[in-house]
Amino acid sequence: MEGIDHLADERNKAEFDVEDMKIVWAGSRHAFEVFEKSNRARLSRKELFKSTLRKCAHAFKRIIELRLNEEEAGRLRHFIDQPAYVDLHWGMFVPAIKGQGTEEQQKKWLSLANKMQIIGCYAQTELGHGSNVQGLETTATFDPKTDEFVIHTPTQTASKWWPGGLGKVSTHAVVYARLITNGKDYGIHGFIVQLRSLEDHSPLPNITVGDIGTKMGNGAYNSMDNGFLMFDHVRIPRDQMLMRLSKVTREGEYVPSDVPKQLVYGTMVYVRQTIVADASNALSRAVCIATRYSAVRRQFGAHNGGIETQVIDYKTQQNRLFPLLASAYAFRFVGEWLKWLYTDVTERLAASDFATLPEAHACTAGLKSLTTTATADGIEECRKLCGGHGYLWCSGLPELFAVYVPACTYEGDNVVLQLQVARFLMKTVAQLGSGKVPVGTTAYMGRAAHLLQCRSGVQKAEDWLNPDVVLEAFEARALRMAVTCAKNLSKFENQEQGFQELLADLVEAAIAHCQLIVVSKFIAKLEQDIGGKGVKKQLNNLCYIYALYLLHKHLGDFLSTNCITPKQASLANDQLRSLYTQVRPNAVALVDAFNYTDHYLNSVLGRYDGNVYPKLFEEALKDPLNDSVVPDGYQEYLRPVLQQQLRTARL
Repeated sequence: MEGIDHLADERNKAEFDVEDMKIVWAGSRHAFEVFEKSNRARLSRKELFKSTLRKCAHAFKRIIELRLNEEEAGRLRHFIDQPAYVDLHWGMFVPAIKGQGTEEQQKKWLSLANKMQIIGCYAQTELGHGSNVQGLETTATFDPKTDEFVIHTPTQTASKWWPGGLGKVSTHAVVYARLITNGKDYGIHGFIVQLRSLEDHSPLPNITVGDIGTKMGNGAYNSMDNGFLMFDHVRIPRDQMLMRLSKVTREGEYVPSDVPKQLVYGTMVYVRQTIVADASNALSRAVCIATRYSAVRRQFGAHNGGIETQVIDYKTQQNRLFPLLASAYAFRFVGEWLKWLYTDVTERLAASDFATLPEAHACTAGLKSLTTTATADGIEECRKLCGGHGYLWCSGLPELFAVYVPACTYEGDNVVLQLQVARFLMKTVAQLGSGKVPVGTTAYMGRAAHLLQCRSGVQKAEDWLNPDVVLEAFEARALRMAVTCAKNLSKFENQEQGFQELLADLVEAAIAHCQLIVVSKFIAKLEQDIGGKGVKKQLNNLCYIYALYLLHKHLGDFLSTNCITPKQASLANDQLRSLYTQVRPNAVALVDAFNYTDHYLNSVLGRYDGNVYPKLFEEALKDPLNDSVVPDGYQEYLRPVLQQQLRTARL
């Protein structure tokens, strides 16, 4: 077949050993029959949900049998490859108890949760409030007579709405509610609440719980039981309030803990670093499909009956595809760095060092926003890069998009998160004259005097391959945008009013800062000993494709802040085109290095053997509409139309 032969040729063109790249991008080629997913779009909602329960149960059984450690178990659950209640149990419920529970509470609840003798979810978002956590309406009122909290849903908008795993599975939840004791509201706190019987799984008295309904896409996120939850004066013991950060005594006195409230940031850092890693995985899947198909697909360019041109050889295709390939690698490396950051923050917390928490919180918030936005847009771009066939469910791209796009909203709306970054940047800029030295990802602001005055020294296109030149341009842009926002804010008597007026500018400044972080971590990765010479060369190309594409995309920022000149911008574009040419022979090998199995990709267009067209026919013939030659409904509805046998009403 042409597809098989062609992809083999593409791999033979590669200038480096794909096995070397696999050292950089670890994967798994194990697939289990129980994880079958090719028919997911044809299942009813109930069938889809039941298949999810079956897969999760099988995965847990294998985890126990194989005695997998936490990391290995997480990888196996990942290859279930569809949203499931276990995502929230392990990703939110367990970390919340670890981060906010006392040692006694952890000992009690984590032993049950780790064995999955209870299954938990994270009930924070309400029908009327999501990002504004302080606006949540659910109440937890302490009753000193019984030593209990009374959890209540006072209004319809106070109903918990969206928590994954809540609708049909979770036996328990970490519920966030307004703590009220002695008539005073102490704000939002977490409580462990049992929702369902451990005997027959029925909801406990005075609890109303269910699934919120079908979401976008066939299959997709509909395997997850996102739920609603209402409480009618539900009582729980006082010790089920998560009390690491604060507690309520038997007499009803509210007592803040000596442990700083910033500890909650540690949990946020953990959750958001996993989201960034997931962004890399999702984008790399889409790019793998689009790249392989672009190498198989041929259109136009034939002369005298010759073969048509591969789509991947068109510069327009490369200009859209290769920056996404570079982004997938960039997000992988910044995700690895975030994993290190989480470890560092955890160690510092253990030593009662909270100095880096605000910066780490802002950093992870911004990178969650940046990577999920780029990935959602990138998956959709990959679908368009595959032409009409990309719209087919069997391409793997529509479902991937529908599964992924909620990441732009959950765990913090992406625009709201960038505004959190902007507030941190404004605070950092305000302290520049105080002698306090910026640290971590804002360390570049310590060189404000230089960055506010410097001009790029680029004189030829190759100069844009100098890491110092690229970093200085991105640092100067980020700093100047932040300083401009700070100056404009200072013109307002009311700072909050100024912040509201300048929201759009502040978001752009935050994005510039976050893009600098990704570029700097990619460049730092190149300084490490990774793979062979060929691997390093290709990663170098991808690094500068990522940086120069961002420069091109945000050219207005770089020019308006006088970081570079129009001539230097033109040279950057020249270098970018040259990099596309260098990556082209290795593009298929670079996505092969993700090491994704055909089962995992679940895409006819992204098949490893390139056998696209016969398989498209196979998938078409599997559709239920093709079970019969003549469609159901022909006799009742189609035949009368064709044979003009429709009656005319007598008036």
